[in-house]
Amino acid sequence: MEIIHREESYQIIGKCMEVHNNLGAGFAEIVYKDALEYEFNKAGIPFEREKQYKVNYKGIILPHHFYADYVVFDKIILEVKGVSAITDEFTAQCINYLKVSELKLALLVNFGELRLNSKRIVL
Repeated sequence: MEIIHREESYQIIGKCMEVHNNLGAGFAEIVYKDALEYEFNKAGIPFEREKQYKVNYKGIILPHHFYADYVVFDKIILEVKGVSAITDEFTAQCINYLKVSELKLALLVNFGELRLNSKRIVL
């Protein structure tokens, strides 16, 4: 089975590891997001931070939108967490983001554990 967006995923996870190795666990999510933005810029990795998506429900656009933490390489959603563990709720959140964005891959990355924890979610 082919791994979707393999090379790009490795680059993103590599930058996440760089951030986690330098900061460790325990910071607020925003700190990790700021550090990731620095690393992506330094490496020339294209990204949009807090990219807004409209939610279409039965043909109408709902008044509230969702914001992906990052869309990297214009095709991968990166959802950043700083919690004690990845839960099913976060996985469900990523699945919903993929549906709304019509992208195929989300990376759910948790900086809140002693070792960086990540999960690939493919639609």
